[in-house]
Amino acid sequence: MMNLSMTITYEIENSLYLNITNRCTNHCTFCVRNNSDGVVDGLNLWLEREPTIDEVLEAISNLEISKYREFVFCGYGEPLMRTSDLIEICKKLKATYNMPIRINTNGQGNLINGCDITPLLEGLVDTISISLNAKDKQAYQALCLSDFGETAFEGILDFAAKCQKYIPHVVFSVVDLISKEDIQACKQLAESIGVDFRVRHFAV
Repeated sequence: MMNLSMTITYEIENSLYLNITNRCTNHCTFCVRNNSDGVVDGLNLWLEREPTIDEVLEAISNLEISKYREFVFCGYGEPLMRTSDLIEICKKLKATYNMPIRINTNGQGNLINGCDITPLLEGLVDTISISLNAKDKQAYQALCLSDFGETAFEGILDFAAKCQKYIPHVVFSVVDLISKEDIQACKQLAESIGVDFRVRHFAV
């Protein structure tokens, strides 16, 4: 049985968010995890342990799914730390519900897995939102403190380019705590790769 004290699902507006891990390869200086237990008042997104595939699906099945417009893999960790489990969950969701799936990621999925995982997402993931947050590898590492060091940035750009072959909607996002000049440089990077671009508001 699922430990009911764990917050596996939560909602923001009309999206259902799935919190499947607290592990992450980044240690971002601006991360909400540094100052809060959750992104929604009253919810603690720190997991006592990672929920199993069945526990995630059980948590979803207990909800009225018709009121949501999408599933979003995004919690207090990097969803692609559990790529194989995420793929299995996506297969079950696609087979059960007629609803789009989005992944919010740091874009290091191929580095994490040591191979190109993007073909495995085809037909399962409708949108992938990749946190870029910096204009070059030095700025990225200073801001995001990746376990992969400065190689993370090029890995993210390569991941985004590869995602385009298999995922209908690929987006780079940045937080608005960086300068307007850096935001513009990130936008130009997105345009050069051919992906969409979005600026996220930084909330403490």
